[in-house]
Amino acid sequence: MLVNIIIGGAIFGYAGWAFYRFIQKSKEGKCAACSIQSSCTSNCSVVPDKKAK
Repeated sequence: MLVNIIIGGAIFGYAGWAFYRFIQKSKEGKCAACSIQSSCTSNCSVVPDKKAK
């Protein structure tokens, strides 16, 4: 019983941490959070997003 509680706590703890990290990276913007930003040539900070209407 105790092992199940510890494993469940670890799973929910990791899920919470991953969600928190996702939110923090999304606040930085699309290009700032990208792992290949130093070698990217798309210049996404200059190109505005176009939404379909």
